[in-house]
Amino acid sequence: MVRAQATGKYVRTSSQKAGLVCDLIRGKDINRALSALQFSKKSVARDIAKVLRSAVANAQNQDGFGGDVERLFVSKAHADNGPSMKRVRPAPMGRAFRIIKRTAHLTIEVTERPQVVKAVGEPKAAGRGKAPKAAKNAAKSPKEPKASKTEAKE
Repeated sequence: MVRAQATGKYVRTSSQKAGLVCDLIRGKDINRALSALQFSKKSVARDIAKVLRSAVANAQNQDGFGGDVERLFVSKAHADNGPSMKRVRPAPMGRAFRIIKRTAHLTIEVTERPQVVKAVGEPKAAGRGKAPKAAKNAAKSPKEPKASKTEAKE
């Protein structure tokens, strides 16, 4: 099973905003994740898509990779806080307000799904075991419905 990760550092967005988009793609396969990022309205989705493509390229370059990108999925996606840039904005009456420009470190890990190997010539399991409840109930003799109180008076 191949695992590969990629990190985008110092991305100019807050980690909270990037985390929302990371939650959107976590657990999805690569094609669905890329299409979800392509049609997302968040501007950080472009940066996350770039990191995701880098993680897929890292997986393809590893030894032991089967060559099928369809089997890869996003196993981990998170955004950590990066360093904040502090700036000063002039305010009325000689004061100054501080502006904090946040950055984030984006980390995405892709993993190859295990390949399911089925035995050839194995009989179907439907013929064995207990019969379904519907078949059991049909085999029983139907009970006569009880008469209601209004029918009993007449």
